[in-house]
Amino acid sequence: MSRISVRGFAVASATAVTTVGAVVGVAAGQPASVGNAEAAAADATIADIPAGAQAQVQTASLTQQADDQSTQADAAALKSAQEAARKAAAETAQSKKDAADEAKAKKDAEARKKKELAASRSDARDDLGDLVGKSSYSIADTQAIARQMVAGDQFQCFSNIVDHESGWNYQATNASSGAYGLVQALPGSKMASAGSDWQTNPATQIKWGLNYMNDRYGSPCGAWSFWQANNWY
Repeated sequence: MSRISVRGFAVASATAVTTVGAVVGVAAGQPASVGNAEAAAADATIADIPAGAQAQVQTASLTQQADDQSTQADAAALKSAQEAARKAAAETAQSKKDAADEAKAKKDAEARKKKELAASRSDARDDLGDLVGKSSYSIADTQAIARQMVAGDQFQCFSNIVDHESGWNYQATNASSGAYGLVQALPGSKMASAGSDWQTNPATQIKWGLNYMNDRYGSPCGAWSFWQANNWY
């Protein structure tokens, strides 16, 4: 059986040390003093201690072990809490950084989109400059103008309506109703809201037609869906 340091037990329980020291001193034939008891007990084994005192020694040992384990557990818990707090702070900082990066990327993308759209509109105006201002327009001219003015994903729907309404003849007139132009506005003078040259300029008629389809049906494709169901729009 291993030796037990009574001096170590004194840290946990002064009472137990005093008792054990006294017992050891008596067993050695020396006066029972605390100092001598501690010195003698340093080299004593559990077998050297009378049975009645062993329980006190063991209790002191268990108490000291429990205290040590509690201290270690508290230190481990504190370390764990500190690590968890550090990790949470790092995750929060990373989340904020990711959100800021995402917001910046979105803002940059929107800025690029606006810039590209502005450039596209500028190019479209330049192209239209070469197409408008003529004394007359062929179907190819009129369709080229429309392609510059109508969004790519809406052009086919717009074209389908114009095909059925006027066959791309910007001077088409309905003798019975008086509807006029590419989109057969009724009356044709409605298109004056888009320009005073509504009778002779297909670009003005296209502009008015787009506004009408967007306002009433949401888009040219919305207008085309209605036209297919009703044969008018």
